[in-house]
Amino acid sequence: MGEAGKETRQQEEEVLFERRGHLGIVTLNRPRAVNALNAGMVKAMLQQLAAWADDDSVRTVLVRGAGDRGLCAGGDIVAIYKDMLHGGTETAEFWADEYRLNAMIANYPKPYVAFMDGLVLGGGVGVSAHGSLRVVTERTRTGMPETTIGFVPDVGGTLLLSRAPGEAGTHAALTGAHLTGADALFLGLADSFVPSESLPALAEALESSTAADAVARFAQAAPYSPLAAQQEWIDSCYAGDDAEEIVRRLRGTGGEAAAAADTIEGKSPTSVKVTLESLRRVRGLSVDQGMTLEEALDQEYRVGLRCLSGPDFREGIRAQVVDKDRNPQWKPASLAEVHRSDVEGYFAPLGERELGLAVGRSKAVEPIPSN
Repeated sequence: MGEAGKETRQQEEEVLFERRGHLGIVTLNRPRAVNALNAGMVKAMLQQLAAWADDDSVRTVLVRGAGDRGLCAGGDIVAIYKDMLHGGTETAEFWADEYRLNAMIANYPKPYVAFMDGLVLGGGVGVSAHGSLRVVTERTRTGMPETTIGFVPDVGGTLLLSRAPGEAGTHAALTGAHLTGADALFLGLADSFVPSESLPALAEALESSTAADAVARFAQAAPYSPLAAQQEWIDSCYAGDDAEEIVRRLRGTGGEAAAAADTIEGKSPTSVKVTLESLRRVRGLSVDQGMTLEEALDQEYRVGLRCLSGPDFREGIRAQVVDKDRNPQWKPASLAEVHRSDVEGYFAPLGERELGLAVGRSKAVEPIPSN
């Protein structure tokens, strides 16, 4: 078998597609890596989802993860780290395809059901929370932990979190907290709670029933959301667009709020400030004046490419995933040292490198060409 054949076979094994009745099933199949997304998986999903969109025999699409650890732990950040070390362009190309996939899912013409069981982080949110029927379980642990690795929420996460009740999305984004399934429902990242033991039966029901009827049959009342219970101090402390003032309010409030201040101060200061600015720009002055998903993805692409050329993203991955010393040396090291001009630079136009999803929605739903 030639190299091209080996690559195609590997991609097929890392994401599986099958038809059962009227259901098209996508199974992310890297269980040892908690189904972390790579470029080949994203390309394969773009092609298959485009084909199923035009296939009248497919009425519903389901995305799920192999193994018992989760749907998807995010993008393959080790691959990103290696690409950064070698000054490559693979990460930028991966994000461009991934964001096209996120937009395709959001605009998909058929019910798109996501089983958000177990870990659903970063890129895992991108392939699930833009769907039309998003199911969480008692095992769900979700979130956008990018500030921990010197990055900023992407895959449309800035849009999703900016639309959460009050300032709950700001809290989730700046702290990078892992959230429960109930928290995801509160934030608007999910629609229904189904016990994990019922997922196989739900998947079988989706083969013949409408997606809405099948999910409704197995859905149960949402459990208690710790995040919702913290809404009062979250809304008070996270108001405004000054990260240093937010930390001061949190610390002055004490208790859980002070713990959140400690968490934020351990993140990349640049990432914290750029994340806050991203959320505010996406939200706009009101929900009606906020960005579309395509505009948010374009902005995230600009910010992401700037993160690739800065020191904190590489250092964050090194500290958390490569060397695992959990002791990143951020540059700058404090919020006070990150100036307004530094933050604004992350949002400057890219010129010919712009992703351009917002130029025309057709770009968001067309598959990429096969290599």
